[in-house]
Amino acid sequence: MKKLLLAGIFVSTNLLISAASQAAVSMPNIFGDAMVFQQDSAVPIWGKANAGEKITVKFGDQSLNATADSNGNWRVDLSAAKASDEPHTLDITGENQIQFKNILIGEVWFCSGQSNMEYQMDRQKGMKAPPAGTGDTAAEEAATANDPLIRIFKVEKKLDQKDVVTTGWSTAAGEPLGKFSAVGYFFAKKLRHELHVPIGMIESSWGGTRIEPWTPESAYRASDAFKKYTSTQPASTQPLLIEGEKAGRIYDRMVKPLIPYAIRGALWYQGESNVMFNETDIYTQKMKALVGSWRGAWGEGDFPFYYVQVAPFRYTKRKDQVKHTPQTLPEFWEAQTAALSIPNTAMVVITDLVDNVGDIHPSNKWDVAQRLALQALKNEYGQTKLVTRGPVMKTVEYTDGKATIGFENADGGLITKGSAAATCFEIADKDGEFSPAKAEIDGSTIILSNESVKNPARVRFAWNETAQPNLYNRAGLPAEPFRTK
Repeated sequence: MKKLLLAGIFVSTNLLISAASQAAVSMPNIFGDAMVFQQDSAVPIWGKANAGEKITVKFGDQSLNATADSNGNWRVDLSAAKASDEPHTLDITGENQIQFKNILIGEVWFCSGQSNMEYQMDRQKGMKAPPAGTGDTAAEEAATANDPLIRIFKVEKKLDQKDVVTTGWSTAAGEPLGKFSAVGYFFAKKLRHELHVPIGMIESSWGGTRIEPWTPESAYRASDAFKKYTSTQPASTQPLLIEGEKAGRIYDRMVKPLIPYAIRGALWYQGESNVMFNETDIYTQKMKALVGSWRGAWGEGDFPFYYVQVAPFRYTKRKDQVKHTPQTLPEFWEAQTAALSIPNTAMVVITDLVDNVGDIHPSNKWDVAQRLALQALKNEYGQTKLVTRGPVMKTVEYTDGKATIGFENADGGLITKGSAAATCFEIADKDGEFSPAKAEIDGSTIILSNESVKNPARVRFAWNETAQPNLYNRAGLPAEPFRTK
């Protein structure tokens, strides 16, 4: 009898514990002390609770109510507020209470990609320090940075839970900063210096990853460009494979749980792993699928999406599944450039930021971040006089055995660095092989010639995986690789 009574008490206690845990209000891991809310934007606050449970959310002078639906989901949207470095508190009350402290209001950006975005401030094993004299270096900055108004949130590389795995929000200093994306941090530092508001950076990146796992399966199924995959793989419980890669595998665990946390925009530094499959036009379509699906999921319209053109590297030295030529990388650059057709996007070129073309991880992340920040400052924050893009080929004319190339973004004239003559130009007739061209600068144009090419009909610039040209505009931004067909 005693054993039965004890068993009954045990069962009853477990039922009470179970009922309490089901009723408890819970929040996604993106929420925490020291977080930053996006200014001038509605701020979604959401979580789980028992079905029908009443929830009250208080933030400053705002008090909002919600009721958990039949699946236990609830959400409220805080009204837009101006930037503030005064710490705020967020209170969520249902059957239990959750409180988050030291919340700032400012600018929030999401950064993602593969190893060059993941490249940490303290540099992972095998990643070299940048050369001396390149400005702020990651190692120096990681040791001394202590700006309490820059906050960082890093998503760990885990796929076995429904929510993101993280140590939470923190000030950009000490060990958390050492493990954070160098591009993400230096981008934040530049915005802080220019805008004088709190900055929050969310990083979710994974070295060696292709674009497919970062893109939800639904995006591929909605695009005609991928019918050869979706038509043979009906929607089912099996993951959709795009060229052998599981679509959405990382998105589902490392991006989706963060949505709809309010952000200003996204930074993307990825592509090396897709170059290894000799991708060209299809990568443009993959970028369209990625950007469109992220924007659709966040529901904030066409938020800015800025990305990095991958750096020069000797892919021909790799032993990949497919063989590469010296033009494999430039053809991929062409696909990245074509993705600029996506509204409210921008691309930064970094052909000049590589000190070793045998290292796929250029160490100078400071200047990469500066160029991304220029795009944000001009396009989002009203600094309209900034020059954000290097010279871009606009026109080509062939006369008298020469090719004359006109450039955009070359106000004040083109310049070279390192040597007087512009490098990495080639010229060819209609059917012949390309030959190095003599390049003469004439204001915002380049005049190309080669005595052996009598009737030039094609030109190309920096069209080689190791090309590190020396042509710039007066703002110090490098010319973009191109070819005529």
